[in-house]
Amino acid sequence: MALCGVADTGSHSMDKSITLPPDEIFRNLENAKRFAIDIGGSLTKLAYYSTVQHKVAKVRSFDHSAKVSLQETDGDPLYEISVQEEITARLHFIKFENAYIETCLDFIKDHLVNTETKVIKATGGGAHKFKDLIEKKLKLKVDKEDEMTCLIKGCNFVLKNIPHEAFVYAKHADSEFRFQHTHPDIFPYLLINIGSGVSIVKVEAEDKFERIGGSSIGGGTFWGLGALLTKTKRFDELLQLASKGQHTNVDMLVKDIYGGAYGSLGLTGDLIASSFGKSATTDKEFSKEDMAKSLLHMISNDIGQLACLYAKLHNLTRVYFGGFFIRGHPVTMHTITYSINFFTKGEVQALFLRHEGYLGAIGAFLKGAEEDNPNQYSWGENYAGSSGLMSVSPELNPIQRARSGTFPFDMLEMDRLERQLVNLPLLQDATSYIPDTVDLTEDALAREYWLYCFEEALDGVVKRAIASQKDQPEAVERAEKFRQKYRHKLQTLRHQPFAYGSLTVRSLLDTREHCLNEFNFPDPYSKIKQKENDMALKYYLKVVKSVEELSWEQRQFNLVKGLLAGNVFDWGAKAVSDVLESDPEFGFEQAKQQLQERPWLVDAYNQWIERLKGPPHKCALFFVDNSGIDIILGVFPFIRELLIRGTEVVLASNSGPALNDVTNSELQILTERIAAMDPVIHAALKEDRLALVQNGSSSPCLDLSRLDKVLATVVRERGTDLVIIEGMGRAIHTNYYAMLSCESLKLAVIKNSWLADRLGGKIFSVVFKYEVPSKAQGQH
Repeated sequence: MALCGVADTGSHSMDKSITLPPDEIFRNLENAKRFAIDIGGSLTKLAYYSTVQHKVAKVRSFDHSAKVSLQETDGDPLYEISVQEEITARLHFIKFENAYIETCLDFIKDHLVNTETKVIKATGGGAHKFKDLIEKKLKLKVDKEDEMTCLIKGCNFVLKNIPHEAFVYAKHADSEFRFQHTHPDIFPYLLINIGSGVSIVKVEAEDKFERIGGSSIGGGTFWGLGALLTKTKRFDELLQLASKGQHTNVDMLVKDIYGGAYGSLGLTGDLIASSFGKSATTDKEFSKEDMAKSLLHMISNDIGQLACLYAKLHNLTRVYFGGFFIRGHPVTMHTITYSINFFTKGEVQALFLRHEGYLGAIGAFLKGAEEDNPNQYSWGENYAGSSGLMSVSPELNPIQRARSGTFPFDMLEMDRLERQLVNLPLLQDATSYIPDTVDLTEDALAREYWLYCFEEALDGVVKRAIASQKDQPEAVERAEKFRQKYRHKLQTLRHQPFAYGSLTVRSLLDTREHCLNEFNFPDPYSKIKQKENDMALKYYLKVVKSVEELSWEQRQFNLVKGLLAGNVFDWGAKAVSDVLESDPEFGFEQAKQQLQERPWLVDAYNQWIERLKGPPHKCALFFVDNSGIDIILGVFPFIRELLIRGTEVVLASNSGPALNDVTNSELQILTERIAAMDPVIHAALKEDRLALVQNGSSSPCLDLSRLDKVLATVVRERGTDLVIIEGMGRAIHTNYYAMLSCESLKLAVIKNSWLADRLGGKIFSVVFKYEVPSKAQGQH
């Protein structure tokens, strides 16, 4: 019997099997520190926490303290780059069939070199049944945890930490899956857990929940009655039969009784009046498919009505469905959704969870990790290690309904993030904030274009990754593995765009960053950034002096134009990287000439200049973009003017590298260097009127609902009344429609001809969006 073997789908035998490499399934097992297990009637879900060693790029300033003038430091690099090993924490979740539990436990035992682990937390019905086996195989004590407590803990955890965890299922829509955005407050909600029976739980806070109802008619009923009616013993086969059936052959409809609709009661003719009603009066054999479909409708409608009644009774609008019965099956999700919509007239939405199969295992893990307080951290899904949500419609993907040892298409990995992430306090309404401008799961043309774009760019990324580690001979092999992994992800997303939630340009970029990190390419652009920073610094004083000679009106326009020209220098945009590769002399003045003449594509410059004639802003929060010319010759002269006006400035930069974006550690060094040349910046730093804060992100895009908690505190304490968001990733792909409770500037140069065309412009068109909330909005 092959471990993790996927057997021939046509029979119950285990002879024909494909062996998947176990290390692809049980990743980072040798560093596992803690285990939890959730054993149901047929599936075992395993969670383990492990440390992952990977490379990070660090920058360290050379000591320039003795050299103050520009001439003296000429030729000296500004900082050195080193690659260091860092250890981070990761959570792994895997599921396998109970039939394989011995083989999987053997594999875990053989690869478990760490002896710190003494206890394994266990939950689920099978935790008692397999207790002796687990203790014997793993030499660990099994500590059983309450199933419902684990379930709720797990549900709270995924809702808080995984954006796009919950979704609405719409069978006939262009995009079947409509993902919900993470609410800042997930409570209260109703959880309908459909296992063998049904439990209805009202969840009011982290540890406050109550089972308010339930039913004995659940997944076990469907399975049991289905087995009696169709002689089919396997749950998945039963669902497969249901997906092919026609319930109207078995069910009695309203029109079968009344000849049409029952108008005065508002009942349509196609409504089920009696489940299985025709079987009593019709003398014929019914097909297995039709009976399975009728049974599925009967049980789903019953559960849907119960859910509605409890939701109304407790005044709850968020209702999540989970449990073995659902498991992502389209037919099941559709019947429950239909039922909920019918009984509540659309007031309550049926919400499903991408990782509902792991809730118990996550909860058990959290119970065992309480001394580490995992809730004090933020966690993020690692797209390189997670398989994502797959369609389990039998017709679509036969391999997924195969009997299998483990489920390589249903794995989840989560990284513990260094910082706690929270909402930007200046969001006008955090509950309705959506970071992404275009949802590629719903826009097929845009999806096809961007997937093609990322595939086209792959060779260039591989080349850049190798060049960043020339001194390491094995870099070529690692880069090739990165290529294969990321290409595979893109192929998956072409067929299953909803695999990780809503597909967006941001998620495509983040997946690429995760895959680069997976193969130890922490910062492929580090040397380019270093070179460009060194180069731009030489021109800083010249730019500042030329601006100072202008009249006030000319100066303001020149500063904005400089900011936009700086933003042209973006290695993430192919049109620009081609120019930068072929013409190393392409510089700041040439970039200014490339810009669209006014009126710009989006042009609120006149309103901005009028505002500047009024009183200064108290504090400006500036989300910066690229290294080199952008930050040094574009951003710094602009914020210098704000500082002179009497406005405090907070520069928010990435915590970790992404493309050629400036990181917080690089910005600290650049600012020190600029302060040594420029008394205005020097004084602002000294008086704490200029603050540098990391944003908590390692992405070229910006999610204002997941920002470093420290940044949120600084924003509040300083009374920030202006937000400036710069760059295509942060101001166009994300946040273009973001509503803020204070004034905002969103500006970018469009460096992609397809996107420019979409927005009604040409390449190098300018977006300069200045927004002022109305008084009513300001009080929000």
